Amino acid sequence: MSNRNLTLLTDLYELTMMQGYFHAKDANETVIFDAFFRANPDGNGYSIAAGLDQVIDYINNLHFDKEDIDYLRTTGLFKEDFLEYLKTFCFTGDIYAIPEGTVIFPREPLIKVIAPIMQAQLVETAILNIINHQSLIATKASRIVHAARNDGVMEFGLRRAQGPDAGIYGARAAMIAGCIGTSNVLCGQMFDVPVKGTHAHSWIMSFPDELTAFRTYAKLYPTACILLVDTYDTLKSGVPHAIQVFKEMREAGIPLTFYGIRLDSGDLAYLSKEAKKMLDAEGFTDAVISASNDLDEHLISSLKDQGATINSWGVGTNLITSKDWPSFGGVYKLAAILDRKTGKFIPKIKLSENEEKITNPGNKTIYRIYSRESHKIIADLICLVDEKYEETNSLLLFDPVATWKKTLLAPGTYTMRELLVPVFQDGKCVYHSPKVMDIREYCQKEKDTLWEEAKRLVNPHEVHVDLSNELWHMKQQLLDAYHFE
Repeated sequence: MSNRNLTLLTDLYELTMMQGYFHAKDANETVIFDAFFRANPDGNGYSIAAGLDQVIDYINNLHFDKEDIDYLRTTGLFKEDFLEYLKTFCFTGDIYAIPEGTVIFPREPLIKVIAPIMQAQLVETAILNIINHQSLIATKASRIVHAARNDGVMEFGLRRAQGPDAGIYGARAAMIAGCIGTSNVLCGQMFDVPVKGTHAHSWIMSFPDELTAFRTYAKLYPTACILLVDTYDTLKSGVPHAIQVFKEMREAGIPLTFYGIRLDSGDLAYLSKEAKKMLDAEGFTDAVISASNDLDEHLISSLKDQGATINSWGVGTNLITSKDWPSFGGVYKLAAILDRKTGKFIPKIKLSENEEKITNPGNKTIYRIYSRESHKIIADLICLVDEKYEETNSLLLFDPVATWKKTLLAPGTYTMRELLVPVFQDGKCVYHSPKVMDIREYCQKEKDTLWEEAKRLVNPHEVHVDLSNELWHMKQQLLDAYHFE
């Protein structure tokens, strides 16, 4: 993506609004937009932020080529003075974001854009496209990794992804969320992540018999010998032939460093338990028993509960497409406009009949509040950027809707961390994205700050996102002002 100009990866109305700002408003008027989401996918207790590195690439390459401008001219919608302006267009604003791999919750800004209104408007679609997709897949992958209960999960979804980009960046997001490897070789090359895989049924079928196919594969890959055993008959043919090959390797003095079987069909719980008995009886107690076949977190959790002896999981379609929850639902809303006379931001709010669609106004930041004793998350606090907090003072938290629900944290019992970090300042990138495997390690530490109840796949505990007293009152004043107009 770093070599791709995605400037026209936008909705047409972003460009028509830009032209409207150009002709009818001050094109340099500074505004604040927040990108956030309203609900965790799949009824999950949390989400995982992903995609920031690709947002950085997009902003760094934001410009209109001659071909772009020529195309826009053909639409008949844009005047020549506006097209002329686009020739020198670039991003000059500020961007703050929550780093990739961070545990995130609904309604808090994942990305905050402070820029001239035309620039801030244009970047909306691409930012949402990138963040929505990768955060969705990272969250789905995190659920699957949690269900596997410390077993390795491999991302195998490329062939079922909705196109090359979804396969590449979906695999990247899955790695961030805890997968141990991907079958996607291009993703491995681009992001320096482990690539893993076995062989297909066609490998077995292309040989005169199953045993010959297994022997040939073992000879080629003795240190990564995972044999697919369900081409003909798993327990009568596949597993016995795999055991025979493992015996031959052992007798030949070939170290069995990473070996085992893969199950891709049938009753995975029953087959894995029977295969485990057969392998153990021959002394192959450390053999990997891997499974694939339309797995998701619910099936994996069920198989674990049934006592399946599977210890490695290959997950494809349901992960890479987030099949049961195909959209992250992130939105991008205007939060404030700069008053040049005072140098202060005027807060803006969007009203709705639906309470969850009413936005939080103003120039905001987010603090994550942890228990000093357990280091677990107590709550997130959205506040205005100029508010100051001291951990040596007591801290009152309250539900922004059911305001009578309050928690008073005593001094010294909690710690606070600001989540939004500077990414662009005056159009220049000031943030260095870590490598994917480093983000993965950070993400694991982030998930460790969640209480186990918040990780439940069904009916998880809700981690509260509260508003500061000052922000809450600002919001109420705006609501009252519009109500009485």
